[in-house]
Amino acid sequence: MHFGDIPLDDALGTILAHSTRTTGGMLKKGRVLSINDIDMLRQTGVTSVMAARLAADDVSEDLAAQRIGKLVAGSTTKLAEPFTGRANIFAEAAGVAVLDQRGIASLNAIDERITLATVPNFERVSPGRMLATVKIIPFAVPEEVLRVAEAQVDAPLVCVHRFRAHSAGLILTAFDGTKPEVLARRQRAVEQRLLSLGSTLASSRTVAHSSAAVAAAIRDMAKPPTDGVEQKLAPILLFAASAIVDRNDVIPAGLLAAGGEIIRLGMPVDPGNLLLLGRLDGTPVIGLPSCAGSLKLNGFDWVLERCLAGIDITSADIAAMGRGGLLKEIESRPQPRLGKTAEADQARHAPRIATLILAAGKSSRMSGEHKLLADVAGTTLLRRVVETALRSAARPVHVVVGYRSGDIRASLDGLDVIFVENNAYADGLATSLRAGIASLPDEVDGAVVMLGDMPEIAADLVDRMISAFAPKEGRSIVVPVAQGKRGNPVLWGRDYFAGMADVAGDTGAKHLLGMHAEAIVEIIADAGVHADVDTADALAALRKRLQGASGES
Repeated sequence: MHFGDIPLDDALGTILAHSTRTTGGMLKKGRVLSINDIDMLRQTGVTSVMAARLAADDVSEDLAAQRIGKLVAGSTTKLAEPFTGRANIFAEAAGVAVLDQRGIASLNAIDERITLATVPNFERVSPGRMLATVKIIPFAVPEEVLRVAEAQVDAPLVCVHRFRAHSAGLILTAFDGTKPEVLARRQRAVEQRLLSLGSTLASSRTVAHSSAAVAAAIRDMAKPPTDGVEQKLAPILLFAASAIVDRNDVIPAGLLAAGGEIIRLGMPVDPGNLLLLGRLDGTPVIGLPSCAGSLKLNGFDWVLERCLAGIDITSADIAAMGRGGLLKEIESRPQPRLGKTAEADQARHAPRIATLILAAGKSSRMSGEHKLLADVAGTTLLRRVVETALRSAARPVHVVVGYRSGDIRASLDGLDVIFVENNAYADGLATSLRAGIASLPDEVDGAVVMLGDMPEIAADLVDRMISAFAPKEGRSIVVPVAQGKRGNPVLWGRDYFAGMADVAGDTGAKHLLGMHAEAIVEIIADAGVHADVDTADALAALRKRLQGASGES
């Protein structure tokens, strides 16, 4: 790859290194310069640009990031479409992130142009949480370097062990003077932790604080399931009336008397030092530290999370928790509360993008036939659009209906969509846009606005738009471009919803693009982003194209 100050006369097809303002608007970093771009730069008085020209053996940044990402992403993860040389990997389920730390270090040592950043090993993650990002630093990587990296990654480096539903048992010990409210508070804390991880507290009992009583309770809870018990109790949790301070103390002695074994007493995590980890016939037995009576993060949470994710825990694993184990000083750590966790607020998640499909119009330019209900390659035109939306990552999918609402709804029977009724559809497209925006849930970060008469949009285009969406990086409106001309759909960030709620007429929100040019990012697309079906001739041409694509005679 050649990188440097390139005269404008030689800049056609090069990649712009820095965003540049022109008389025709902003040309953003990473743009492949076209003849029109060069004309705008020349009119602005620019004579040369800092840019990159790829060599024959170079692999573009997006393709290189995608190739590495496919090797790195393991079970229960999803690799997003790459954008600006970045391919993000997200969790597909709640669980614990498990990393090949040596493999990650080795990959990052191959070449400075290839980087992989991840969350900490054994981090608790929620669905949609970003786990890792592959970032290609320059605009391309030589094929030879990329192949070296691919050869070194012989197994996925990032995966998620999902939380499995467990039915846990809890044994509380009490002295004669132990207050019932103390026992109740401890039980609630344990129950809330389990529920936040997708498990339940199936059995709880209080016994005297003696080794014999503890041993009897452990043996009873460890019995095989009976007809009245759906699942074996596991793990078995012990919350003592007094902290466990020695292997000969009441709780460890009770575990041994029940026939179990002690794996480790104590951990280098504060709070949480006085934790006991044991086992009885394959069932984990955990003696809780006193701090587990609070919902603040402590060492017990780390052990419980791995246990419920099916990750075997050894004494060496607990010893390794000391690195980063001073939890008292880490106020930002998530706490295992029910509902929306601190983790969900603080961690970077995949953008939560909805799809809004406008399908309420009268199809007045068609002669007698409602275009959205027209047969196209064996299905209706609108159903084809909706099925494309459902193949993308955007959820939920809202369909705005109005004219012939009943027929439109019936044509989408069985599809996972939410219908939005627009009784004012005769007043123009803006009414559908307003109704659709008002219907979107509060938690979405943005919406892809699709027209119901554009059936040649591809699902991967929608996914690439979602990958390009990054409001914190100045990319809060995403527009597809084909042959230098903008098209549909458009992805709008939530910040523009209020402005879209005030639109009028039949032009939608186009004026907002001019008002917020700095927030727009363009992505390259095919001609489908211009292909709407407004007339009988357009419908006939579409049928002919699809027939040719299918190879039918």
